[in-house]
Amino acid sequence: MKPGRQSIILEIISKQSIGTQNQLLEALAERGIKSTQATLSRDMKDMRLIKETGPDGVARYAKPPEADDRSNSSRLHKILKESVLSFDLAQNILVMKTLSGLASGACSAIDSMHFEGLVGTLAGDDTAFLAMKDEAAANALLEKLRELLA
Repeated sequence: MKPGRQSIILEIISKQSIGTQNQLLEALAERGIKSTQATLSRDMKDMRLIKETGPDGVARYAKPPEADDRSNSSRLHKILKESVLSFDLAQNILVMKTLSGLASGACSAIDSMHFEGLVGTLAGDDTAFLAMKDEAAANALLEKLRELLA
């Protein structure tokens, strides 16, 4: 439901000048999608919608520029490459060793990448735990992280 709703939100804001959440709720309702303001607000945050000035000079919601996503992604990869020393697997938990004082920053970067199966991270000074839903998810993330750090 959520991905479909978010896809429709993107379609609406690309075709209409929508400046308020109420206008967006009405546009969704016209398409037969019922939503609350709280759900819409969470969707907008998840999609990182921004407000921009349209050609008519009126503020409206818009999708963030793609270049920013690529730029952020490369920064996150750089943070990991610069701070992570090693990973080890303990069932469904990845144990990450970093340079002193950088575990929290590395966890923040990993959290921002929204890896599937990642339940949460816990950082100390130079060690962090990455809790995964199960062992398969832990193995998959370990492989992805090794590729990123290669």
